[in-house]
Parts: sequence; C-alpha cells; structure tokens
Amino acid sequence: MTGRSRTALLGLIFAFLLTATAPSRAGNYPDHPVRFINGFTAGGPVDTIARIMAQALSERLGQQFVVENRAGSGGNIATAAGIASPPDGYTVIFSGANNAISASLYKHLPFDFMRDTLPVGMFTEVPNMMVVTNAMPVKTVQEFIDYCKANPGKISFASSGNGTTVHMSAELFKAMTKCDMLHVPYRGSALAIPDVISNKVQLIFDNLPTALEQARGGSVRAIGVTSARRWPSVPDVPAIAETVPGYEAAVFYGMSVPKGTPPEIIDTLNKAINESLKDPKLVARFADIGGVPTPMTPQEYGKHIASETEKWRKVVEFAGVSVD
Repeated sequence: MTGRSRTALLGLIFAFLLTATAPSRAGNYPDHPVRFINGFTAGGPVDTIARIMAQALSERLGQQFVVENRAGSGGNIATAAGIASPPDGYTVIFSGANNAISASLYKHLPFDFMRDTLPVGMFTEVPNMMVVTNAMPVKTVQEFIDYCKANPGKISFASSGNGTTVHMSAELFKAMTKCDMLHVPYRGSALAIPDVISNKVQLIFDNLPTALEQARGGSVRAIGVTSARRWPSVPDVPAIAETVPGYEAAVFYGMSVPKGTPPEIIDTLNKAINESLKDPKLVARFADIGGVPTPMTPQEYGKHIASETEKWRKVVEFAGVSVD
C-alpha cells in the first residue's frame, strides 16, 4: 500500500470514528428551548399544571420549556399547531382528556389525534369539581337537581370551551339527571369563574385546581366531585356518583409529540417527566391543587389515551352532543 493510499485509508477510518462516536442530535437533546403548546388560557387549571411541569423539565433537562398558550376550540387549535410542527422534540403538546373527547365530539377535525401524535407520558389525573354560585340556595347535588327541575331553563352552566371535560362533565350530568340547563362556553375557565361568582352563570364543573382554590376562598360553593368516589385531597366533598349512580368524569394531563419524533427524544422526555413526578417539591405542589402524580411509560400513556377516547365516545353518544 502506498503512502498516499494509507493516508487516504486512515482518513476514512478517522472520519468513520468521528461519525460513530459523535452524539446524534437526539443524543444532544435538548440543546435549545422547547415550545410546550397548551390549548387553554393562562391562569386556568390546565395552564397551572403545564407551568409546574415546564419548570420541572427545564430544571431537569437544562433548557427552558416555554409554555405557549393557544386557546380555543377545546384545545384543538393548539393540538393542530403542535401536529403541524417539525417532529424534532422542540415542540411538545400538552395532551389530555380534551383530546380524547374531541375525537368523537368534533365532526370535522383537521387531524386524527391517535394517528398524528405519539404519547410521551402522563402527569396527573384529577376530577372536576361541581361548584355553584353562592347566590343559589343549594348545598348538595340533590338540592341542585331539585332546584333545577323546579326552574327549567333558568340555569346556565359555564365551561372552558366546547369539547373540554368541563363542558362534557356537565353534559353527562345533564343527560343523567334530565336537568334543563343552558351551556355558555368561554375561552378558558379563568374567564368563566368571575361570571359564576357574580351569578351571570350559575355553575361550572371546573378542573379541580382552579375550582378548589375558589371554593377554599369562599367565592363559590363546592357540592360535588366527578370522580367515582370521593377524592383524597377533598374528602369532605361528596362524589356526584353518591347521588347520581354511575356518574364519573375523570381528567388526565400529559404530554404528546408530533408523529415522527425520534424514539430517543421521547425516551428522554419520558424519563425526565417520571423523575420529576418523584420530586417531593413537585408532589407537594400537586397536592396543593388536588393532583396526584401518575407516571407512565409512553406505551402505558398511549393505552390510556385510547381507553379514554373510547369512554368519552360513549359519553358523547349518550349525551347526544356534537360540534361541527
């Protein structure tokens, strides 16, 4: 072998070794800030969870996870934006029960959530809380049902938007109790709560973090939670199912990414989420707002989304509601 050939061969070997040992883009992940798209307004319960997790992931992974609020259409505007983003791990989607509901509630979505996203991990699961304006002369679920039936068409319920669990929890209650109530959608529960307080609308089945804060402050009255049984963080508030057998509407929060995101990035995010959920400080913050950390693998979270999508399909059919 000539000296020139040997030099060329050594150059090829060196180049190969550099390629083989250099970390991939996924291996360097994340090397710049990550957009965390949230489909609900700032200050609401979803946003609260998103910002707690964004801070935890920023600290654990060394890059900022920046919450970007794109409210509207039950979270579908944000989901569509996330799905349309490059699948490189630098845009992640706050996913949850609203996505499971939208799959059957909305008739003309521009995406298929199960097809167009990949699951990363779950954060927590909480119930909604049924709270009424203090102006209403009711203190229990049964008293509310009796009052509603004595005043048909005179009660309005707020929601954080069409297709949210806040909306569908009320629709399920309405269908199961035959209460005649008018739906008034808002662009997030943070905008709805003041109107419940002032009695412009009479109630909301809000996500527990916000509803609990308002109830503790005395600005609204809590009369039930949507979990099948009493929730550990609010044991004095009855489950609606104690009065309406079979009633249940759980809320879950997690993270998904656009389809095509490298599995190594998904694995990095999942490990960071699950490690964060073990942090005593984060556990305490969740406890303050009624949440319980619920770590899952991507596969487990994917199965959970699929199961919830089927469950909510049955609720949508039972309640007889749809959004064009």
